[in-house]
This record gives sequence, C-alpha cells and structure tokens, in this order.
Amino acid sequence: MTMNGKTLVIGDGGWGEAIALALHRAGRQVAVWGIDAEYVAEVAASRDNRKYLAGVPIPADLGWTHDVDEALDGTVEVYSVVPTQFLRSTLSHFEGRLQGLPILSASKGLEISTLQRPTEILADVLGESERLGVLSGPSHAEEVGRGRVTTVVIAAHQAAIAERAQQRISSDSFRVYTSEDLVGVELGGALKNIIAIAAGVVDGIGLGDNAKAALVSRGLVEMARFGEALGAQRETFFGLSGAGDLMVTCYSQHSRNRSLGERVGGGETLDQILASTEKVAEGVWTCKAIRRAAAERGIEMPITEALGAILFDGRDVREAVNELMTRPNRSELDPA
Repeated sequence: MTMNGKTLVIGDGGWGEAIALALHRAGRQVAVWGIDAEYVAEVAASRDNRKYLAGVPIPADLGWTHDVDEALDGTVEVYSVVPTQFLRSTLSHFEGRLQGLPILSASKGLEISTLQRPTEILADVLGESERLGVLSGPSHAEEVGRGRVTTVVIAAHQAAIAERAQQRISSDSFRVYTSEDLVGVELGGALKNIIAIAAGVVDGIGLGDNAKAALVSRGLVEMARFGEALGAQRETFFGLSGAGDLMVTCYSQHSRNRSLGERVGGGETLDQILASTEKVAEGVWTCKAIRRAAAERGIEMPITEALGAILFDGRDVREAVNELMTRPNRSELDPA
C-alpha cells in the first residue's frame, strides 16, 4: 500500500464521518459510503450529517456516496465503521469487492448471535484475517469531527498494517499509537460501553462521585479479566483502548452509553429509550452478548450481570446496586 490512493469509510454515522474527517485532515482522499441512498443524497447535497453529527461541515472534496463502484474506485484501504449488529448484512453490499485491501475496523461491540468481535465478522465474511486491523481509544465523534486533539491506538496482527494506517491517518490533532494486541484493543472498545451504561445508572439514581469512581475502577478490572480469558494482554486494558476509552465514555456529556444509563437510572425502560433515538448505544447489545459469553465460560462479571438484569430482566435498579455492594468481602488484588 502506498501513501497515495483513496481511503473508503464504510458507514455514514457520526463516527464514520469523524474518521473520514480525521483522514481528510491528514491529507488523504476520502469517500464515505452509506446504506440509505435517499439519506446519502441528502447529506451529499447539504454537506451536513444532520441525523448523526449535525453541525459538523463536510468538505466539498470529501466524497459521500451510496454507489459501491464509485466508492471503491481508486481505493487503497478501507475503514469499516458500521454498528456491530448490522455489520454482517452491510458487508453483503461489498461481497467479493474488498480482496487485497487493508481493512481497519472502528466498530465497537460483539455480535449477539455469534459473540464474534467485528474483525471476526469481517474475517468470516471476507474469508481471511491477515489484512485486518482495529482502531480504538478515547475518541468521541463530536470532538474528532471538529478536529479536537485526540489520541487512539491501531492494532493488527501484522505490524505493517498498523504502521501504514498510523501514517495515513495521523495529524497534529489526531495522534496514533500502534499495538499487536488486536484482541485486547478490540475488546476494550466493546467492554467499556457496558461499564459506561452502569456509570450512567449511578448518575441517574444520584449515588454520587465516590460510587461512580468505584464502579469505573472495578469495571476496568472486570474488563481485563474477561479480556485475559479470551487471549488478550492484561496490560492493554490499562492503555488508551481500555482505561482511556473507559474514562471518556463514563464521564463525557457526549457518551450515548452513559446517557442511556442515566435515563435507566431515572426510571425509563430500555424500550422507551431505544424508541426515542436513531443513534446506537452499542453497550446495550454488548452487555447482552458479554453476559452470555461470560456465563458460558465461567468468567465472573458482576457489573455486567447486574446491568443485564436491569436492562433485560426488569430488575429493580437499587436492588441490583445493593447486591453489588453486599457481595462477599475480598482482597482488591483477587484475580476473580
């Protein structure tokens, strides 16, 4: 792969636009592909992604298309930025068309039906995994889209994939580190959304700063425990894609997952919240998937289990919190 040529971003949501703008600022030719032809045409004309990142201008030379042939023309690398639950069906539009291209996933979550990570879905659909990488870290679309200083990590099994992607997207406002722990970086981006919803619940019921700090700290331990069990490096969870992304998602006004949790803590049901917005809070579906995966593997995930009971089983919020607080006493360094 050369530094010339176009980067294709598959996915026209807020995060897809933000990735595209980061690439554009780094001097790359960029095109964004969206699945809804009518909405794509509207955005291409208005240069405003009103549903997902309103008020962030899209430069005139940043392509915005529903046409697959147009999207792929001159493409030398691809970013997949599609909500995880829709990734497999979206990729069908590119079936047989992505061979030989490096593909960076910026999706966060696990597929409920298979418990697969986004790069595993990509490998499943594309038939091989050697060209795949993942971008993750503390990076709200609202800030990346506006060019605010952001630092992320790109991981790939092949160092050359990560290093070339790092060169192509880095700029004075978007700093990129590399990692070889693809599994850990990808799981960090998924698991932190569960803890962020729980942190929002804490905000919603007014438990205070002490309780929220405790939940976030123990949530990080829970993330690392699950990651290690699936082959990730524990240290990865204390870097940008773990602790970094966890902090921004649990405390930011931009966090859809934290905001959803706050509404749950305030008494709304999950169905009511989901019906009120087109934006995806990946943590809901990730919680369902991780809860099941942890149970099948015998991994202790008390925060995930408590949140799952609240979201899907109708458990009273305060009862769930009380159960967490009255678990058996133990050493903080207890690996379980």
